Amino acid sequence: MATENKNLSVYDKATIPNAKDFRFGIVVSEWNTDITEALFKGAHDALLDCGASQENIIRWSVPGSFELTYGSKKMINLKNVDAVIAIGSVIQGETRHFDFVCSATAEGIKDLNVLYDTPVIFCVLTDNNMQQAKDRSGGKHGNKGTEAAIAAIKMAALGK
Repeated sequence: MATENKNLSVYDKATIPNAKDFRFGIVVSEWNTDITEALFKGAHDALLDCGASQENIIRWSVPGSFELTYGSKKMINLKNVDAVIAIGSVIQGETRHFDFVCSATAEGIKDLNVLYDTPVIFCVLTDNNMQQAKDRSGGKHGNKGTEAAIAAIKMAALGK
């Protein structure tokens, strides 16, 4: 695997625009809460570290990853944000439900990026098991929430 024994969440603040003038929305799935809360913490902490103010970070929760598209759309329409981070975790089970949820969520987030002028960052883990999710939400591979926050800052700056 490409990320084996690599932590991809390390960033150089000197190469990232200051986030002090941006507003961020973070929409977090309530499914697999241990994972999504760790991803949220990674994103939230990175935004603050890069200059965002607490009052310019808006968090909403939705029941599951499938609902991230709707939550992100509403965040764009109602909260005047410069970028949205959609956080979720889908773990492979015994049925094809995993495939449908992952596909629909990815397509939905992609559609928002095509239809709206506000970037929506895809921070949805789609793992085979809980250990893989833990490894990517603060474990040996870093925290994908951190990576999503850095992407959100860069995309918000691109939009300005």
